[in-house]
Amino acid sequence: MATFIKSKSSSNSSTGVGYSNGVFLSFRREDTCKNFTDHLCYALVQAGIPTFRDVNELTRGEEISQQLKAIEESRISIVVFSKGYASSTKCLDELAKIMECKNTIGQIVVPVFYDIEPSDIRKQKRSFLEAFKAYEEICKVKMKKVNKWRGALNEASNLFGYALKDMANRYVFSL
Repeated sequence: MATFIKSKSSSNSSTGVGYSNGVFLSFRREDTCKNFTDHLCYALVQAGIPTFRDVNELTRGEEISQQLKAIEESRISIVVFSKGYASSTKCLDELAKIMECKNTIGQIVVPVFYDIEPSDIRKQKRSFLEAFKAYEEICKVKMKKVNKWRGALNEASNLFGYALKDMANRYVFSL
């Protein structure tokens, strides 16, 4: 079972009517968890913004229903795209739900491109190309889902966001 970080000030008055979370963070644990995402989450919580972030890794086959519910209850989703993001079906399922919420309930989506170009996502090049080649081989029966992931990636990569380049060679602020 997954556990989550959520700031103490989670009243609906601060997040808007119908929202129990302010921000949902979507990221690939192996790529950004111990640096950028930890610092971002800490800053949001310190600012009093209710923040939902999965702090435990799911085991293979475990449902992400808690994450999907948290996405629906969030006013904003921050998606931290990294080189390995597309290799996680959990991340892709979250992204598909995030983009669905953007289009149906007006959720605000802020992409962060962490050491990756938006065009790599949009055109599905490099690591994104490799991941989708594997999905097409494995998921021949589930091509509808694979195409949904592709569409969500393309739509998200066209949003205004933040590009953090050459992060591997930078000192990460520590608290």
